[in-house]
Amino acid sequence: MGRPEERVACRLAACVAMAAWAGMTNGCGNGQLNEGGNVKTTKKDAEIAREAHEVTLTDVNFSAETGKGVVLVDFWAPWCGPCRMQGPIIEKAAAAMAGQAKVGKCNVDEAPKSAEQFGVRSIPTLVVLKDGKEVERFVGVQQEAALIAVLKKHLGGDTDGEHAK
Repeated sequence: MGRPEERVACRLAACVAMAAWAGMTNGCGNGQLNEGGNVKTTKKDAEIAREAHEVTLTDVNFSAETGKGVVLVDFWAPWCGPCRMQGPIIEKAAAAMAGQAKVGKCNVDEAPKSAEQFGVRSIPTLVVLKDGKEVERFVGVQQEAALIAVLKKHLGGDTDGEHAK
């Protein structure tokens, strides 16, 4: 898989297969497909994100939003079935960690530079940052308890002194 279009086609096929396995319609969850085959975010999706204290990360705001504190970044795409399965889990983790850790969603199609900066090759990829530096990484769907545990681990101080100031 050398060319970018081959990688995207392969990821798309895997996501569509996973979505079909999970019984999701077109891998879109609450979203609807537009004429170009992309997912339109519904009002309900936007309301849920606001309630869950999530931050939308873009190539423009990524550094500013992730530079301080503990941040969980969900690299995802709306056409990816497993990403859509991960979404509600991320929302619950964001609500549980509100005021303690930041949770951000970075759409890899809309923020390709940020995804490239972190070497994201498969989605969903979840990266935990502490003061802008990667400290943990998960690829694939993760459960809420595991995400909360890793965030609390990095909020609780450094066990290895790597981030001591």
